[in-house]
This record gives sequence, structure tokens and C-alpha cells, in this order.
Amino acid sequence: MNPIVLIPARLAATRLPDKPLADIHGVPMIAHVLRRAQEADIGPVAVATDTPAIAEAVEAAGGRAVMTRADHPSGSDRIHEALGLLDPEGRHDLILNVQGDLPTLDPAAIRAAAALMAAEEVALGTLVAEIVREEERTASQVVKMVGSPLGGGRHRALYFTRATAPWGEGPLYHHIGLYAWRRAALAAFVALPPSPLERREKLEQLRALEAGMRVDAQEVAVVPLGVDTPEDLERARAMLAPPRRAFP
Repeated sequence: MNPIVLIPARLAATRLPDKPLADIHGVPMIAHVLRRAQEADIGPVAVATDTPAIAEAVEAAGGRAVMTRADHPSGSDRIHEALGLLDPEGRHDLILNVQGDLPTLDPAAIRAAAALMAAEEVALGTLVAEIVREEERTASQVVKMVGSPLGGGRHRALYFTRATAPWGEGPLYHHIGLYAWRRAALAAFVALPPSPLERREKLEQLRALEAGMRVDAQEVAVVPLGVDTPEDLERARAMLAPPRRAFP
């Protein structure tokens, strides 16, 4: 397959205004995400945005930005438009959708999502990590994946929910919002209206399942830090702090 990595970014966050431009050691957050995606080394990388200031920050960091409409309801819609602008000939048939608020993302996680798509029957690949903190098992902001294990840390996703599921003894899995799309599946997805379960759970990925698309998930060791609040931003700054120089 011929992958491309697209990072949707806009200035709509209310808990952390101007989030993609937040400074992390002299570099805007979106540039950190850009670097992580480039380090995955699986294909070209571009940021899809509706904000000139974000595009300027990306280009100042040596990256590529594409301007998209401001009225997109989701990141999936935004990257679909960006894909058409960047690649109207359809050369790229695998699209990695990386959220713009994951500055500590391990590049290996991007490669793990892409590897799921070697199976032709998979329309959409994503990532999960086992929940280890007890409070996250019942937290509604922690989205859980219910799936059938296929071996090697791979699962066939059956459902995503904010509830504690499945019931009974055994691990629970935290869904990580990074997606690998087949191009045809992405086009079909954005053409569909929001599905009933998607509206109820407020989880976009349920639209794919309700439409009969196969979704596989690969287990990774660590949930990347999603920066949504000023406290998250301080954690990201601490995690990305350059090492102190040792003096004799």
C-alpha cells in the first residue's frame, strides 16, 4: 500500500484555547506532532487545517499544510477533503489520521496502525491499550473497545463505548483515537450520516461498525498523552523536556 499521514488541526478547543499553537519548549504543539509523524517514516505527512496561523506554524517547522473548509464536523471529514486536494489522482490508498493533540505519540504506534491494513478485509485500523488504572475502568471519558482477540495483541473490534465493558473478569481496553483508513472506506464513511449509536455514545467510529465495516485494533503498551487542558499541557512539557547537560 502507499500510505500518507494526515493530521487534522483547528483552533476550536475551549478548555485550552489555541491548542495546536501551544508552546512546548519553544515549538508549537502541532510541530511536535508533525515530527512524531515524520519519524514514523511510512509516507508523506501533511497537516489539514482551516486556520492560517496553524498552516504558518507547520510551514515554519518545515512541514506541509493544506487549507480546508471551516465547516467540517469531524477530523475524518477534514482529512478527506485534504486528501482530495493533495492527491486527486488517488495514488495514496492508505490514510493515517493522527490527532493534532498527541505531541508525545510514539512513532511506532503509527506504524502499528498501518500494519493492521495488510489484511485486505480490514477497512479501518486503530489502537488500544490495556487499562491499568482502576478509576479509568468506569470513567466515561475513557472510551473502551470491546473486541475478539485474534492473537499477537490484535483484536477485531465489535463495539466502542463510554461504559464499563465487557462485563466480567478480564482486561478492559482503552481506545486510542488514531486511525488507518483504506481510501475507499474513508470516502464511504464521510458520505454516511451520523449513525444512531454514534449519536448516542458520541463516538464517530461506531458509524463504521454500524455500516458493516471491519475494524481491527492493535494493542500497544502506552496510551499517548492527549492534550486537552492546561494541566495536560504542563505534563507534555515535562515529558518532552530536553535532558539536562552534565557538567564535570
